[in-house]
Amino acid sequence: MYAVVKTGGKQYRVVAGEKLKIEQIPADVGAQVILDQVLMVGEGESVRLGKPLVAGATVKATVVAHGRGEKVKIFKMRRRKHYQKHQGHRQGYTEITIDAIDG
Repeated sequence: MYAVVKTGGKQYRVVAGEKLKIEQIPADVGAQVILDQVLMVGEGESVRLGKPLVAGATVKATVVAHGRGEKVKIFKMRRRKHYQKHQGHRQGYTEITIDAIDG
């Protein structure tokens, strides 16, 4: 059984037992979170699509860790104008384990 969930402005295809890095959410390590924005649930040949969400479907997950991703370097330059700008960014993430898909 698999599901497509929406969290942090992105969509993820999840299966029970899978580890996943999502946008950072305010939850403690070891806490159980419920992802209730389920867009699709599928099992074998049967697929249930939501309009936009599947009614009554939830995905239960456990928070494993918090962290920061790889550094993204931003370099802006205007040729012949003596302008250069260096900037960097590290996006925070939350690593979760999918426990169960209900619905």
